[in-house]
Amino acid sequence: MTRGKKMDRVRVLARRHGPTAPVWRRRMAILTGAVALGLVALVFAKVADTANHLFLMVVQRQKWAPLLATPAGFALLVWLTRRIAPDARGSGIPQIMAARKDPEGAMMSLASAKTAVVKFVMTIGALLVGASVGREGPTVQISATIMAYAHRLFRMPVRASVMIAGGAAGVAAAFNTPLAGVTFAIEELAAAYEQKMTLLVMTAVLISGMVSLGLSGDYVYFGAMTNTLPLKQALLVTPIAGIIGGLTGGLFARLMLDFSRSQAKPLLRIREHPGLSAGIAGLVVAVVGCTTGLTWGTSYEPARLIITGVDAPSWFGPAKFVSTLATAVSGLPGGIFAPSLATGAGLGELLRHLFPLAPAGTVVLLGMAGYFTGVVRAPLTAVVIISEATASHGLLLPLLATALIADAASSVICPERLYHGLSHGFTPRDRDADR
Repeated sequence: MTRGKKMDRVRVLARRHGPTAPVWRRRMAILTGAVALGLVALVFAKVADTANHLFLMVVQRQKWAPLLATPAGFALLVWLTRRIAPDARGSGIPQIMAARKDPEGAMMSLASAKTAVVKFVMTIGALLVGASVGREGPTVQISATIMAYAHRLFRMPVRASVMIAGGAAGVAAAFNTPLAGVTFAIEELAAAYEQKMTLLVMTAVLISGMVSLGLSGDYVYFGAMTNTLPLKQALLVTPIAGIIGGLTGGLFARLMLDFSRSQAKPLLRIREHPGLSAGIAGLVVAVVGCTTGLTWGTSYEPARLIITGVDAPSWFGPAKFVSTLATAVSGLPGGIFAPSLATGAGLGELLRHLFPLAPAGTVVLLGMAGYFTGVVRAPLTAVVIISEATASHGLLLPLLATALIADAASSVICPERLYHGLSHGFTPRDRDADR
């Protein structure tokens, strides 16, 4: 082989396998995106918790102030969102589902930098005025956007798998639940299982999880639950928690979908005046919150206390249901993951009075799994999130049985899965009609 041919071969190998080769640019895009979204998720969590605590401090000093501040805040935030970045409204998960169909085009709005920034800021604003929202859904949208921009930075095509990997890593970073990120991607975000996509998802989840673990330490979201449930008691609690949780969660999903898509004249008129309807929703949230004192924000602390066995008022679950529904239909940016888990804990609190001999925390977790599954219709994701967020590995089989029963019960009330139904509102035609 001549010297010239050898040099040509070296150049070809360098293009294929060198630092500028597609395979290395892809790896750098994944690494950069996962590290960046992990950092942003941590900052988002800290700022969101601070916003929630600031609002609660104000309420402690001025109990009735939210009757004015919350409705006004809802109306202002919805008006600003619709004016600046309409695709930042709501959870964020339906947006990424819609973005799978045209990932490159989605970076113009659904997964644009402006939408992500507005999502971040407005979700914090929602927590500052007492809205019953969580940061997990918004983290999915923001994380998917970051991953997409990382691929564009390294001149790599932005495919659906990129959005899915970013969203999955966002779930993992938000809850410190890496397995839940993978299952959520496969069960909820992805249209079909693909080995190549799953490898990308697991890589992104691993890197973002390492960032979260390194900076915030190893923690369990709701605290460790060590109790288990004997088989005889599990056979009694599981079907009841699954049926009641599934029906209740299905009702929440059905009401949300009906409000967003119903052609009934009263609802059409309400949707024609988003600022006014948001103000009314804010008033509902304020009245419920001022009356109960427990339904503001994510309600993380009441949920954690219920799981650990602290008695809670029987009305907490229904009150949180109303507060979360009013917030969700208002059009505010913000997720329903954490509020739904809190509502499920309230449902579990009601159920545990039916089974006084069973360990209280175990019944609460089964009620939480049943309700959360009923809302999102993703049983495997629900089980893994709750199991990882409470370290309740001894309840894995009862949780799974409850979730499967709840999924079937929820489908009776709401045959269409919530996030999939909401994603239709972010297709180009529906976005234009909504505007």
